[in-house]
Amino acid sequence: MKRQIIHIDENKCTGCGLCVSACHEGALDLIDGKARLVRENFCDGFGDCLPACPAGAITFEEREAPAYDEAAVKKSRETKKEKDEMKDVRREGGCPGSRVMQLKPSAAAPSAEGPAPMTFARPVSRLGQWPCQIKLVPVTAPFFKGAKLLVAADCTAYAYANMHEDFMRGKVTLIGCPKLDAVDYTEKLTAILRENDIQSLTIVRMEVPCCGGLQRAAVNALKESGRFIPWQVVTISRDGKILD
Repeated sequence: MKRQIIHIDENKCTGCGLCVSACHEGALDLIDGKARLVRENFCDGFGDCLPACPAGAITFEEREAPAYDEAAVKKSRETKKEKDEMKDVRREGGCPGSRVMQLKPSAAAPSAEGPAPMTFARPVSRLGQWPCQIKLVPVTAPFFKGAKLLVAADCTAYAYANMHEDFMRGKVTLIGCPKLDAVDYTEKLTAILRENDIQSLTIVRMEVPCCGGLQRAAVNALKESGRFIPWQVVTISRDGKILD
C-alpha cells in the first residue's frame, strides 16, 4: 500500500540515536553509526522521531510500504519488557556489582604528604548509594524514600570539577548516556518517580545535542508520573562552566 512514512537522510544523520529513543514503536535501530528504518510495519507515520533529530535528517515521504501493524508493535514491546525484567532479575540476584547499597558520606582525607600549614583537605565522594546507573538501579530501592533525585549525564562529572559538592551532595544520583545506552529512560524514571516519595528532581546535562535525550526522558517522566515536585535543569559546557 502507498502511505506516509519517514525517510532518513544518511548523509545528514550523525548517529546520535535520539530518534531511536523517540520512536515509541521501535521501528528504528542504529546500524553502523547511522539511524535506519528497519521495521517499516512498525512506523505509524506520526513522526515522533522528527523533532528529536538535531540534524534535520528525518522527513516524511509517501511511498509503497507495509501497513502499520499495531499488534506486532504491541507484541514487540511486551517481549522487550520481559527481556528487560529478566536482565534486572539476573543483575540483582547474580551480579555482586549490582547489589543495592546505601553508602555513608566519606570523611575528609588528609594529604598523603601529611599535615602542612595552609593546605586543603582532599575532595571526598558524595555518592550516597549503589548502583548509580539508571539501567541498573531497582525501581523501589530503599534509598529512594524521601530522596532528592539527581539525574546526570555521564560526562558531567568529568567536565564539571565540583560535581560532588555542588550537585551530588545530599542527593540520590542516577547517571546515564542516551547515546551510548541507546535506550529511552522515560519508562524507568517514570516508575521511580511514581513509586517513591521523591522530594525534588535536578537534571544535569552537557551542552551537546545528544544530552537532550536525557533531559527529555526526565521531564517526560515527571509529567507521566503525575508528581508535582520542584525540578530544574542545569547545563554544563564542554569547558566545565554552568550555562543555565
